[in-house]
Amino acid sequence: MYNFLISGAIALIAIVVVILAAGTSAWWWAILVGLALFGGSFLLISRVVMKKVLALMESASRDIQAQRVEKAIRDLKEGLRYSRWQIYVEGQINAQIGIIYYLKRDFSGAFPYLEKAFTKNWVAMAMLAITYMKRNKRDKMKETFEKAVQWSPKESLLWSVYAYCWTECEDMGQAREVLERGLKKIPGDDKLTASLEALKEGKKMKMKNYGEMWLQFHLERQSVVMKQQAAAMGMKRRFIRK
Repeated sequence: MYNFLISGAIALIAIVVVILAAGTSAWWWAILVGLALFGGSFLLISRVVMKKVLALMESASRDIQAQRVEKAIRDLKEGLRYSRWQIYVEGQINAQIGIIYYLKRDFSGAFPYLEKAFTKNWVAMAMLAITYMKRNKRDKMKETFEKAVQWSPKESLLWSVYAYCWTECEDMGQAREVLERGLKKIPGDDKLTASLEALKEGKKMKMKNYGEMWLQFHLERQSVVMKQQAAAMGMKRRFIRK
């Protein structure tokens, strides 16, 4: 990582200069100066790099909204060069690229990027876990979801998607257990409670409560999605007429 190397070099040079100027007896002063310069330069370089990365993310978001998806992906891939400068940048950019491919239903294209995604991006982690499920790799699915809920324990939809995937694997016991764990992290969550009660009654989970956020994971049948979108458009038209 260039940031670490450059900051370390600046600190080392400062230590040497102080010792040469004040003698070896001032070694502790030299270390203090070196540490201060290391921290200052590391922070400064980090801010500059992250500012560039955030600008890249915002530009990609605008491109996606304008239906320039390929341009957004291309620019994000070029942005991977910043990973040489700052830790976690590679994971953040890979997460965004993977999510875009997944939303396009290009699951094979999304997979290698989701595999390298930032663990704290729970949407990317959920998409990766779903991909493992569809490839019949339940152990990897569970491992990935566990990482996601560890870092994002307050995300109701994450717990629900985790449980839903167990229902797709026809393991209702695991599904109920996940929802119960989710309710311990988010006590009183209406959506988790409704889904848990539904499973206990032998019914399907109540995923429609999450709206568009749920549909992005492409776990709902296309026919159901089209009906929901048609119903939403009908409601919108009636509202406009009023």
